[in-house]
Amino acid sequence: MGTASYQDRIVTAFTACAMFWAVLGMLAGVYVAAELVWPTINFGQPALSFGRVRTLHTTLVLFGFGVSALIGTAFYSVQRTSHVRLFAPGLAWFVFYAWQLAIVLGGCSILAGWNSGKEYAELEWPFDLAIAVAWVAFAIVFFGTIARRRMESIYISNWFYGALIIVVAMLHIVNSLAMPATLGKSYSLFAGAQDAVVQWWYGHNAVGFLLTGGFLGMLYYFLPKHAEQPIWSYRLSIVSFWAFVYTYIWAGPHHLHYHAIPEWVQSLGMVMSLILLAPSWATMVNGIMTVSAASQKLRTDPALKFIVLSLAFYGLATFEGPMLAIKSVNVFSHFTEWTIGHVHSGALGWNALITFGTFYFLVPRLAGVPLYSARLANVHFWLALAGVMLYVLAMWGAGVSQGVLWLSLDELGEVRFSFNDVMAAMKPYYLLRFVAGLVFLVGAMLMAVNLARTFAGRRTIEVAPPGSRVGAGGRT
Repeated sequence: MGTASYQDRIVTAFTACAMFWAVLGMLAGVYVAAELVWPTINFGQPALSFGRVRTLHTTLVLFGFGVSALIGTAFYSVQRTSHVRLFAPGLAWFVFYAWQLAIVLGGCSILAGWNSGKEYAELEWPFDLAIAVAWVAFAIVFFGTIARRRMESIYISNWFYGALIIVVAMLHIVNSLAMPATLGKSYSLFAGAQDAVVQWWYGHNAVGFLLTGGFLGMLYYFLPKHAEQPIWSYRLSIVSFWAFVYTYIWAGPHHLHYHAIPEWVQSLGMVMSLILLAPSWATMVNGIMTVSAASQKLRTDPALKFIVLSLAFYGLATFEGPMLAIKSVNVFSHFTEWTIGHVHSGALGWNALITFGTFYFLVPRLAGVPLYSARLANVHFWLALAGVMLYVLAMWGAGVSQGVLWLSLDELGEVRFSFNDVMAAMKPYYLLRFVAGLVFLVGAMLMAVNLARTFAGRRTIEVAPPGSRVGAGGRT
């Protein structure tokens, strides 16, 4: 093996694990969707209860699938935008094994009932410590590679990946501060309204800097690469980056409207959420204009179709989010299925689709062969689109219905419909959500088979940085 080649085997490993966690996490999501229609399918087992499996679903999809995809693509792109191999490749492999082990053991702890009670931060303190160590190692590898770069400038994708690393580390450490009571139980250092503010400062920015900022790093590298066009406006990408970073960090309190936190904090969250529309749509316009010159390729290339469709859902989610942050809308929508629909229009429509498109582009290059089946990828595209649309429409319908029913008052000014009445009215929507999730899951399973067949019997090819040489069997 040539000593000068890029460290791409670790990218292959993260990609494979990301697809494994995607299928397993989405399967858990379909199962909990089924539980809302047929509650008895948990067979009275606590480990199969909605509360535990739903938490497992978000953990596997967010941290297993999403973060594995982000670390893998960050390691791939930072080498090529810096023209050097990864810094400390042994440490990079430590990140891989530590992260996958944390997901496995953390998932088991959730099914066993260990839960800190914080959204997107349910893992207990031993896992919080392990995650912090793995994340710091990720930072060392990533920023060490940039420090050794042969290019004078730092490409925009690395700005977004770097913001992801720095801000998520800060969020995770502060929100996880706790006093351990036992191995599986701890108590937050914050209390009451302060704990709520810290949690949603973390919770919304985990969405912002991980599910938005990190995946924008993926977009800014792989979209121009695959479209074979330079980014439409590099200046716009830099401006939108700084506007995004300075604005998003303040948006979390819009989850706490009409709660026991200061009024000015609620208003600040709402205003910053509305301002976020500008950098978000600037990025969407930048992406659409970049791909507009590759319209012929878009007609035939399934990977590019996924990436462009993800941009459409990114635009939808980043418009809907600020609208839901407005107090007069929030009082109607919050705590309804509308919020769940909004989350999944971003998670499925934006995060999953751009990752699928990136992997369809990336895996053939890692294997050195064409994709096993473009036809199968096109089938997956239509299944994914159908699944996302059915899911979002079902949850929009459910959310609007819940908002109307819960705000309906009788002649005495009391709530007209009970919780049981409202939940009984949800069954058709929940059934449609189950079908939508199943359709999306089938598409992901087809993709996993397609990528596995592409890589079957092969090893990751060797690619050298410009000006370097690789051993036999490698290429430049």
